[in-house]
Amino acid sequence: MTSEAGTLRRLAVPVFLPAAVFGVGQGAAVPVVALQAMELGASAGGAGLIVGLLGLGMVLGDLPAGRIVARIGERPAVLLGSGVGAVGAALCLLSWTPAVLAVGVGLYGVAAAVWALARQAYIIESVPVGLRARALSAMAGLSRLGTLIGPFLGAGVIYLLGPRGGFLVELVAVVVAGALMAGMPAVGSDRGGGRPTQPLLAVLVAHRRVLRTLGFNALVMGASRASRTAVLPLWADHIGLDATTTSLLFGVGAAVDVAMSYPAGRWMDLRGRRPVAVASLATFAAAHVALPLTGGVLTLGLVAVLMGLANGLSNGLMMTLGADAAPEEGRAEFLGAFRLCHDSGALAGPLVLAAVTAVATLGIGSVALGALSALGAAGMARWVPRQAPRNARDQPSEHPSGKRGG
Repeated sequence: MTSEAGTLRRLAVPVFLPAAVFGVGQGAAVPVVALQAMELGASAGGAGLIVGLLGLGMVLGDLPAGRIVARIGERPAVLLGSGVGAVGAALCLLSWTPAVLAVGVGLYGVAAAVWALARQAYIIESVPVGLRARALSAMAGLSRLGTLIGPFLGAGVIYLLGPRGGFLVELVAVVVAGALMAGMPAVGSDRGGGRPTQPLLAVLVAHRRVLRTLGFNALVMGASRASRTAVLPLWADHIGLDATTTSLLFGVGAAVDVAMSYPAGRWMDLRGRRPVAVASLATFAAAHVALPLTGGVLTLGLVAVLMGLANGLSNGLMMTLGADAAPEEGRAEFLGAFRLCHDSGALAGPLVLAAVTAVATLGIGSVALGALSALGAAGMARWVPRQAPRNARDQPSEHPSGKRGG
């Protein structure tokens, strides 16, 4: 226990605290992107498109992020990502047209992709495999906590400056987080100026089976997680709840989400990744299927708690599965491709919900997402190894073969 606490404590300032600070900036800025876009003259549809550019920037940045980390190492990649993020936040803050705001949001999404992959790679290098899930889940949970409190910390600045105040908080947060991570002790590829890079196509081809199986599950997880933020408020409006009540229900679910992060990581390290992976998507499935059956605050609140529980169980999960499956050679490139699977799902999830709702109903759209989550849970049961890895590096090519560990 002492060794565990000491190892994780060493990451507190250079990794965990910056994740929370970065989350604060994102939490303060995301809610005001649409408001700033419309203030600059964009239509409601155009504002929605600009909001979506954050996710698109992450998708477009995932594969390049892997190459960047492989070439220059984790710490320089973090600093590069911080610089790009600062430029993006500054463009949002100073934006004079919707197009400038769109560029800033997109750049911030790319920076977030580089940041996320570099931090993941750094933890893989610096933490024993027996603590990997706890470290990654703690980082993810603190990032989520920052995103949760960001709107509250930014509210005063937004009150004084309007929507631009959210971007000012974001800019300060990016600079502070980057400065904190600049003090990371050099590990692994940082000492040698980066790992030997592998041709990206060769990495994708060599590990196509893992990406086709676990990668599909990552896509489903991304869709399940992202769609909950769309379907819950839409259904709350459908049953006549006001915005304040809806926000409170979101807050309850978010509190459960953050509270579950570290316990889920500990469970993964001690009991294996598969139970947590299956439980997360099975809970998402149950919540999405139950949503159309709700008709009031209490029942919808129970579904919000279920979604918070599912999301809390998944905090750090996909980073952990990607780390376990990543090869020694071409690791960063593989991690970028694996993150692309998840982020593509996160981008597509709300679009799937919108498409099904357009041709049917919102309730059927939620049930369809529940069915997709159940399919993902079955895939996790089939392809995620039962045992947590005990060596520094497992053989990732065998992960999706269906062999059951233990």
